Parts: sequence; C-alpha cells; structure tokens
Amino acid sequence: MTQHQGITGIVLAGGAATRFGADKVAASYEGRTLLQRVVDALEAACDEVIVVAAAAAEPDPGPRTRPLRMLHDASPFPGPRAALLAGIDAAAYPAAVVAGGDMPWLRPAFLGMLAERLARGDRAAVAPVLYGVLQPLPCALRVRAVRDATPAPDGSLLALLERVGVTPLPELEWREVDPAGESLQDVDLPEDLEGPLELPLRGWMATWARRRGGSSPGGRGPR
Repeated sequence: MTQHQGITGIVLAGGAATRFGADKVAASYEGRTLLQRVVDALEAACDEVIVVAAAAAEPDPGPRTRPLRMLHDASPFPGPRAALLAGIDAAAYPAAVVAGGDMPWLRPAFLGMLAERLARGDRAAVAPVLYGVLQPLPCALRVRAVRDATPAPDGSLLALLERVGVTPLPELEWREVDPAGESLQDVDLPEDLEGPLELPLRGWMATWARRRGGSSPGGRGPR
C-alpha cells in the first residue's frame, strides 16, 4: 500500500459565475462565505491549501489559523482545468485533493476518503460516482502524474482524470461519510443558497441499504 507524505488541497475559485450574477465565492451561507467554507473543509483534510483565483480577483478566504497560498491565472477565466494545473504546479506534496470554490457543503471525511483511496490504489486519480456517473469534483490526484500528463484534446477535468487513470469511488462507500451527498453539490444560482438538496439512494442500492437496515439519507427535499 502506498502512503502519501502529505496532501495539498486545491480550491478552484476562478469561475466567471455568469449564472449566479455576482462574485459567487464571496456569497454567504450560514455566516461564512462559500470560499471560506471550502477552505475550512480542505484545511481539515490537507497539509496545505492553495486557492487558484482569476487574474484580477482577490477573493477573501476569511480568517485563517495557518498560512494559505493564493495563486492567480494569467487570463481572467481560463476554466477549471487550467486552474487545476496552476495549483498542481505549485503543490508542495505528492498528492492533492481538489474542490470547487462553490462547494460549501464539503465534508472533510469525504475528502479524507478520496485521499485514502488514492494512497492505497495504483491509479493517479480518484473521483466519486453518483447515480452511475463519474463526478470530476471533488477528486484526489497524484501530483507528478498530472504534471507529466500530455494535454487532452478535451480540456475538461473529466478528460484529464480519464487520461491519468481514475479509480471510481463507489456511491455506497462515500455515503458512509456523507449520506445525503452534500459534498458533491455546488452553487450555481442564488436560490441554491437555500441549502443542499437531498440526493437519495436510488434503484438497487436503495433496496440493498434498506435490507441492511440503514436509514434513508436526510436533508431538505428537492426544490
């Protein structure tokens, strides 16, 4: 089993937020900005945190108890893959956990599970599966493998994960630490700040969970 000698947390905070209509990561949810909540979660699971912001942006991560590095992309909104690569280039540790700056309901235990699966596996990435679909964020990555990867024609994060080799984190595993799937949810519209949705188990997995005597995921129902 491979053990990582430290983990870098990378926050992708450079999006244009065109649908939100304002500086999204500066929006507040239950007394903390979205960015502050994401950084808090990553600090709890990682040895350092890097925030990658747009070129002219100065996002406020809130008061911190330990140093945080802020990077800026060369162009205003280069996309999440370019922001990720900027963070990877600056990472001090061999493994990284990556999240969007608009994911305020991240659970440190969820991030820790991604990192742990990466450490004991032989692939360069780990990403969660929801309803049979691989989700690009949050994810865990081997830093050297991403640095050495040749660019993919498709500039998406998902294409990068597939190129370096990704291990899916099964839904039944991550639901042990995040039953309602809050860690997979982001904020796209102002009304999303009402709170996370319930992402219930479906199909055979729900039947299997009921037979085991497990409870259904809680949380507010669909808006």
